Amino acid sequence: MHYSTYITLGLYFIAMLAIGLYAYRKSTSDLSGYMLGGRSLPPAVAALSAGASDMSGWILMGLPGAMFVSGLSSSWIAFGLFLGALVNYLVVAPRLRVFTEKAKDALTVPDYFAKRFNDQTLTLRLIASTVIIIFFTLYTSSGLVAGGKLFETSFGLDYSVGLIVTAAVVVAYTMFGGFLAVSLTDFVQGCIMFVAVILVPAIAFTQFDGLSEMTSIISAVNPTYFDWFEGLSLIAIVSSMAWGLGYFGQPHIIVRFMALRSVKDMPTMRNIGMGWMFVALVGALAVGFTGVAYVNKFDLGEIDPETIFLVFSNVLFHPLITGFLLAAILAAIMSTISSQLLVSSSSLTDDFYKTFVKRDASDKELVMVGRLSVLLVSVVAGILALDRDSSVLSLVSNAWAGFGAAFGPLIIFSLFWNKMTKQAATAGMIIGAVTVLIWIYAPFTIDGQSLSSWMYEIVPGFICSSIAIYVVTIMNPQQEQEVLELFDEVEQEFK
Repeated sequence: MHYSTYITLGLYFIAMLAIGLYAYRKSTSDLSGYMLGGRSLPPAVAALSAGASDMSGWILMGLPGAMFVSGLSSSWIAFGLFLGALVNYLVVAPRLRVFTEKAKDALTVPDYFAKRFNDQTLTLRLIASTVIIIFFTLYTSSGLVAGGKLFETSFGLDYSVGLIVTAAVVVAYTMFGGFLAVSLTDFVQGCIMFVAVILVPAIAFTQFDGLSEMTSIISAVNPTYFDWFEGLSLIAIVSSMAWGLGYFGQPHIIVRFMALRSVKDMPTMRNIGMGWMFVALVGALAVGFTGVAYVNKFDLGEIDPETIFLVFSNVLFHPLITGFLLAAILAAIMSTISSQLLVSSSSLTDDFYKTFVKRDASDKELVMVGRLSVLLVSVVAGILALDRDSSVLSLVSNAWAGFGAAFGPLIIFSLFWNKMTKQAATAGMIIGAVTVLIWIYAPFTIDGQSLSSWMYEIVPGFICSSIAIYVVTIMNPQQEQEVLELFDEVEQEFK
C-alpha cells in the first residue's frame, strides 16, 4: 500500500477524533446533550446522520456483494428499503418528534414508550431496553466484522487487528463526544460515502467500450443475471421488499427524528435524506454490476463478493484517491457503529442505571456511566465479531428484523391510536421479538428450507406483533386521562 494512502486515512481518523473533541467541549455537560444533542440538529445534519448510520458497511460491501452474486434479483431489497424509508419520513418522523418532546422530553425510545403509556411499573422500559441491548450488540458486531475485512483485504493486516483499529477510533469519539459527535461525524461520513458511490462505478465503467460490452460479458458468465425474478418466488420477493418494514423500529435512525431542532424542518430533512439514499442505493448496485464485468474481463479470479468495492479502490485509482475510498468504507462502517453504541449506551444509562440503580444520580455521573457503557457494549460486540466468516449481510438482517418486528408496529400504533395500552405495547414488543428469534433458530423447514430462508423473519414478526397490539387493546382500551390528554395535545400540533 502506497504511503499516500496511509496519509489520507490518517487525516480521516484525525478529523473524526477532532470532531469528537469539539463535541466533548460543546454538548456533553448534561445527559440531554450527551444523548440527544439538545434537540438542536439542523435538517441537513440530521438527514445525513440518519442515512449514514442506517446504511453502514452494508451499502458498500453487503449490497454490492449481493448484486455481484445474484444480479438484478437482489435489487428488490433496495426497492423495499427506499419505500420503507420514505414512509418512515412521511408517517413516523413528524409525530415522533412532537410526541417525544411533549412526553416529558423523552430521550430514548424506551423512555418514550414508558412516558407515552404512563408505565409506572417500568416493565415496558425494561423490556424495550433489553431488546435494544441484545440486538444492537449483534448489530454492532456486524460493523466490526466489516472493519476487520476492510483492513485484512486492503492492508494485509490480520483480521483481528483491523477489528481492533476500527473499534478503537469509533469508541474514542463516541465515548467523549456523545450524540453531537456521532451526528457531526455521520454528516461528514455521509458526504464521503455520497462521492464514493458515484465515483467508483463511474470510473469502472470507463474500462469498457460501453454498456453493451459489459452486458455481453455478464450474460456470458451468468445468463440469468438480468432476470429480475430469477430463482425468486412471490414469497422471496415479499421477503426482500419487507426490509422496508424495519425502518419504523430502528432506534438509531428514529432517534434522529427526535433530535431535529424543529418539526418544521422535517420536509427539508426528508428531501435531503431521500435524495442521498436514492444515490447511495443506485451507486451500490452499480458497483456490484460493474464488478462482475470487470472481474471477468480482466480475469481477477475468485474474490469475496463483499469486497468488490475494495478491489476497485485498489486497482483503479491513484493511492490518494484509494485512501479516500477506503475512508468511505470506514465512514459507512463507523457511522453505524457509533450510532448503535450511543443508543445502547443511552439505554443502559437512562433506562437501566438511572431507573433501577440510582434515580437521583447527577448529570455528571450519568454521562460517565454512558461513556463506560459505550466501552462495555463495544467489547462484547468485538468478541462476537472475532468470527472472521460472519456474513455482514446476515448479521445485519437478523438485527434489522429484530428491531423492526419488536418496535415497528409499537411505534406506529403508539403515534396514531390513542386507545392503545401499555399491556398491548408490552405484548406486541415481546411477541414481535420472540417470533423473529423462533423464525431464525427453530429447527423446522418448509420445502426443505429453514423458516428464515423461506421467508424473511421480519414478515411474521411484524404481523404477529401488530395482531397482538390490536387484540390486547380491543380487549381493554386505554382509559387513563393523562395519556389521552397527551395524545390530544400532540394532535393539536397537526391541525
